[in-house]
Amino acid sequence: MGSVDKTLFLLSRGGDTLIVQIYVDDIIFGGSSHALVSSFAEQMSREFEMSLMGELQFFLGLQIKQGLEGTFVHQAKYTRDILKKFNMGDSKPMTTPMSTNTALDADEDGEAVDQEEFRGMIGSLLYLTATRPDIQFAVCLCARYQASPRTSHRQAVKRIFRYLKFTPELGLWYSSGSSFSLRGFSNADHAGCRIDRKSTSGTCQLLGTSLISWSSRKQASVSLSTTEAEYIAAASCCSQLLWMKATLSDFGLRFGKIPLLVDSTSAISVAKNPVEGVDNALIKGEIESQWTGLIALLV
Repeated sequence: MGSVDKTLFLLSRGGDTLIVQIYVDDIIFGGSSHALVSSFAEQMSREFEMSLMGELQFFLGLQIKQGLEGTFVHQAKYTRDILKKFNMGDSKPMTTPMSTNTALDADEDGEAVDQEEFRGMIGSLLYLTATRPDIQFAVCLCARYQASPRTSHRQAVKRIFRYLKFTPELGLWYSSGSSFSLRGFSNADHAGCRIDRKSTSGTCQLLGTSLISWSSRKQASVSLSTTEAEYIAAASCCSQLLWMKATLSDFGLRFGKIPLLVDSTSAISVAKNPVEGVDNALIKGEIESQWTGLIALLV
């Protein structure tokens, strides 16, 4: 059993490894030996009433294409289904999910729209973010206005659907030749929310060249400076990296200091040098902060 993920099971036998991942009543398993995999499948079939679906191609709405060069995970069918569901199948495609000039607020004077429909659109898009990090920021921004949606909010959501019409086949590519070096990126939009002036944290984590985790989330408190906003985002990314480091150790992968790339020299300085009023125990000594010229990684 995995030390972090209790639904993960691993078996090593004679130099071969079997990996089993359970999600409710669905199981994914694979291994380095065909004999070991077949033996497990036969034993499970004897013990439980179950259906073997063969090579993994479809799981929980995700479509998986496996090849010698790597694995492609996408939700093209689901994308077309929700476009049809919300009558956006014949809409004009857009090349971006949100305009750079978009600045949503409560829009209290705007015309109210159907709350049930709006929440349904947001819920459908949130599920799609499992393989579409390119819409993560836009969807999470629109999701903040589910309590009292207005016409401006629905227009922003429809813009995302029009972008999906333009890019239904996009997904995640995991190269078989990728390395196992773990690294993280973080960024923050200081005081970006026009309602409460809270900042938005954006983080992503890569294993080699493969993107395996990402987030775009409004911070819980109001940051008084760009440094504070960037530091909070870096701490969030650090927390995720430490969890991933522990999880990957179950697969026999060991890491030393993990690069956390932050585009704020002041936030890096705070992480390396404790100052009064800032708790940086999460970062200092665990993650090696580095400067990079990259900005707005998830926007």
